[in-house]
Amino acid sequence: MADTVLHDLTDHLATITLNRPDAMNALDTATKEALRDALLGAAADPAVRAVLLTGVGRAFCVGQDLREHAGTLAARDDGDGDRGAALDTVAEHYNPITRAILEMPKPVVVGINGTAAGAGMGFALAADYRVAAAGARFTTAFAGVGLAADSGLSWTLPRLVGPARAADLLYFPRTLDAAEAERLGLVQRVVPDEELPSVALGIARDLARGPTVAYAGIKEAMAFGATHTAAETLELEGRLQSRAGATEDHREAVNAFVAKRPPRFLGR
Repeated sequence: MADTVLHDLTDHLATITLNRPDAMNALDTATKEALRDALLGAAADPAVRAVLLTGVGRAFCVGQDLREHAGTLAARDDGDGDRGAALDTVAEHYNPITRAILEMPKPVVVGINGTAAGAGMGFALAADYRVAAAGARFTTAFAGVGLAADSGLSWTLPRLVGPARAADLLYFPRTLDAAEAERLGLVQRVVPDEELPSVALGIARDLARGPTVAYAGIKEAMAFGATHTAAETLELEGRLQSRAGATEDHREAVNAFVAKRPPRFLGR
């Protein structure tokens, strides 16, 4: 794995860290490939019960590395101004990364240590739980560089803040501080900068020790319910509840309740 993305698995928690601090964790090809592969690997690994995604330095992720992108545009220019092929990265990298986060059958926590812009903001909003440092900043960025939204922002942002405000933030990119991001519902918690690593890690560890199958069911039902009727969602809830109810973790929780002790979940 490229050293621009660090990976650690401890006590069923996969910590994936963007590690290009000098470039504000901008996404060059090597970083996108490493991040995609790390997330897909975490999704497939039965030893992983939760994921923590964060960054090193003063940015979480500022999106596409525009220096590399400028070179790609120049290299792929066929002489008539058609540079569409330079955006193949959306299909090859951004979509798989976003889907890996959205569809991960286990909780994904993002510790937003600094600026989250463009795809960086998109990846953050795709996660299940977002903790931001007080100094973090957010911007959609895309329209400012003449691009439409990607990395799921056109799907996640309207669901979090409503279509009218999402249109405002996408058409007229501006910088949101962490306090406004919390008011708008973009993040669940804001903590002092120096507390972010420990708070985000604590939340992720709690989830890694929890009922993994139940979390997967909750995540699937919420995503399904966003685009389906109540009746369809109720039917899915029934199937997911049957699956969760057959787990060792459900039985353990019931036994722990009867015994008046905390449950010890195993993730199965």
